[in-house]
Amino acid sequence: MSSTAPKPNLSRLTVGSGEAAREIAVAHLPAPDPARPTLVWLGGYRSDMAGTKAVAIEAHAADAGLGCVRFDYSGHGRSGGAFRDGTISRWLEESLAVIERCVSGPMILVGSSMGGWIALRAIEDLRRRGQSARIAGLVLIAPAPDFTAELIEPQLTERERIALAEQGFFEEPTPYGPEPNVFTRALIEDGRDNRVLTGTIVTGCPVHILQGMADPDVPHALALKLVEHLPADNVTLTLIRDGDHRLSRPADLKRLRQALDDMVAG
Repeated sequence: MSSTAPKPNLSRLTVGSGEAAREIAVAHLPAPDPARPTLVWLGGYRSDMAGTKAVAIEAHAADAGLGCVRFDYSGHGRSGGAFRDGTISRWLEESLAVIERCVSGPMILVGSSMGGWIALRAIEDLRRRGQSARIAGLVLIAPAPDFTAELIEPQLTERERIALAEQGFFEEPTPYGPEPNVFTRALIEDGRDNRVLTGTIVTGCPVHILQGMADPDVPHALALKLVEHLPADNVTLTLIRDGDHRLSRPADLKRLRQALDDMVAG
């Protein structure tokens, strides 16, 4: 993004009340033309809005004359709240609050990993409110819908099951940072209530999925399964043979920008 490109408005949004209140950090680049879409970034588990892909879509939005919204879930990045309090329902509530606050026109949801799951749940909620016309498209990057039930629970060791039962969480090392991943009993139990791969998913918009076939965290079989649950939508699945989970290499970002351009062009 050049120095003359528009800069996002940085703000904080309070979600919830009482002991459940938390401040969410938001970066909002308003759309110059309200008729053009706003890109809404929904990040992954333990990622934040300063990540490579999030920053790249904001730069692309500025260059293309689109709006963009990035934010951190509670317990992530610059937002308040404790990470261990996080659940899909809690982060979904925050996502919908940010959309309500920052997006008035059409939007393209861009969900990465867990953000793909939250994007699907957000669309379900918006459609239930009668706001389906606002959803212009959905771009998913290594989406992980139902990952607690699909990927975590089937692989639990006996030690991890005991830890969940006795202390309410377990930890596992991650190659993405020095701190271990933490998975709580609340996250897993709440995940069962938010499953989307239980029947037909209707988004009512075009969908483009970018999935690496060398992804060590979310197997590409899950992307294929998701496609099977989207029979009524116009779905494009791009499998990247040597792609990892992050899909943040220059070539990957080029594919992401092209997917967004195709979505905007209709």
